[in-house]
Amino acid sequence: MIYLDHNATTPCDIEVVDEMKKWHSELFFNPSSIYTPSQKTKQAIDEARAKIAKFLDALPEEIIFTSGGTESNNTAIIGTALLKKNQGNHIITSLIEHHAVLNTCKFLEKQFGFQITYLPVDRYGLVDPDDVKKAITDKTILISIMGANNEIGTIEPVEEIGKIARENGITFHCDGVQLAGKIPVSMKKMNVDFFSLSGHKFYGPKGTGILYVRKGTKYRPILYGGHQEKGLRPGTENVPGIMGLAKACEIAERKMAEDSSKEKELRDKLEKMFLERIPEMIVNGHPEKRLYNTLNICVKYVEGESMLLHLDFEGICASSGSACTSGSLEPSHVLLALGIPPEVAHGSLRFSLGRANTMADIEKTAEVLPGIVEKLRKISPFWNKK
Repeated sequence: MIYLDHNATTPCDIEVVDEMKKWHSELFFNPSSIYTPSQKTKQAIDEARAKIAKFLDALPEEIIFTSGGTESNNTAIIGTALLKKNQGNHIITSLIEHHAVLNTCKFLEKQFGFQITYLPVDRYGLVDPDDVKKAITDKTILISIMGANNEIGTIEPVEEIGKIARENGITFHCDGVQLAGKIPVSMKKMNVDFFSLSGHKFYGPKGTGILYVRKGTKYRPILYGGHQEKGLRPGTENVPGIMGLAKACEIAERKMAEDSSKEKELRDKLEKMFLERIPEMIVNGHPEKRLYNTLNICVKYVEGESMLLHLDFEGICASSGSACTSGSLEPSHVLLALGIPPEVAHGSLRFSLGRANTMADIEKTAEVLPGIVEKLRKISPFWNKK
């Protein structure tokens, strides 16, 4: 199998798995209990929190453990909106956010009457900070802009947008799920009040996440129960997951430079070979401000799902921007926001590389896909009309 879908999820690093094992069985204690083994578990969580804080250039008390990016996004957006609804009802986000942000905003719009501004992006997927500035009103209470787009890899000007938010006294949330673990991030430099992170996007365990909350930033919890996480995220701590997440951060810090250099070389090679071998193909995303592991293409006159199925037959795992798997015939909302026509957006593929990928994987994929495209175009009425 050639796995080229690391933006969807990554395999758990073996060091992470080994670290988690003992916390599942030998050291299984509930950190809320008062006896000695439990207090040692609580101490281990504190040490993991400090390690993750260092990784994010933050303070330990600014780290809240969650179940993943979706919960972190919901908590930051809904928690801020409900706390500040008497101060204002306006939220600014972008058209290309992950559905964990977009659908949360739509929920607030429908159920509580919030006004949402969905900012456009340019043809590369970049949000213009000037558009953010122009969209601010005296009712704006929150700005939520992602760090890097999960489909096209474009890296947003978060630091600049955060500065605008701070100058206007507006809470700023960044969905950093695709950013953290891939490139160095600093909570201090990015000017964020909230930052969402998901462990399984960088070789950590699924069901683990972080919500960074800048010291002094207030929000209303969306879950209610016990005293865990200072009462801001109740529920017995996922101790194995927390330990695995801390280990994943430690490994990412150690391997990030090596990973980025290797994966960019492979990604660029794959892109070059596709452009040489597949006519009527376009590359999506910013040519430079893009995650080093991400390649998103549109192949004209061919359906993305058909290409995916044929790639799967060859043992190659990738993904498509089209949303047919969710029961929708709509093409990717991200690609449409870039101004790509729907009929072209339907022919999208995303290849996202990871640590274990090799040049042999790239050469095999570049050898297989052109033949698939040629085969599918032969039966395409659109190609034959050309």
